[in-house]
Amino acid sequence: MLGGTLGIVWLVFIATWLSGGALLSLGIIPRTTIGLRGILFAPFLHGGLAHLIANSIPFLVLGWLVMLRDARHFIPVTLAAMIASGMMAWLLGAADSVHVGASGVIFGYLGFLILSGWYVRSAGSILLSLLVVVLWGGMVVGVMPGQAGISWQGHLGGFLGGVLAAKLTFRALPAMDYGT
Repeated sequence: MLGGTLGIVWLVFIATWLSGGALLSLGIIPRTTIGLRGILFAPFLHGGLAHLIANSIPFLVLGWLVMLRDARHFIPVTLAAMIASGMMAWLLGAADSVHVGASGVIFGYLGFLILSGWYVRSAGSILLSLLVVVLWGGMVVGVMPGQAGISWQGHLGGFLGGVLAAKLTFRALPAMDYGT
């Protein structure tokens, strides 16, 4: 599932290259009706080979960790991240910009994995969440405005989509009663 999804992303990249970049117009165009279609297409589109490679590695690693928790989570977490990332980019993105790339989904995986430990509260889940924070937690800075041409809006939306997916997937355990 994970490898197949990434394979499709690479095939779409080749098609985009063969089209001379024409497919990039299918990305998210903020606050336009036609730009809404980009919510579905943007994660499969990339502006260049460096962009695609930069997204492929964390997509594989974090996507694999989502599947490691439970393979059934992959599709719902991916969809939650796609929709939340796309909506945030559509709502808050700069006028006349086009948002493309899988980084919103990657940030969704990050949010899901970090918050899963909080909601599940098992030793294994907490350990996985801590591992993700140590190895990938520095990515969180990407949800803030910064570098031109990087969709912090999509990153923020994806992260929040992943957090929401974790909350909806796992019920928080009741608070401990210490007899006070």
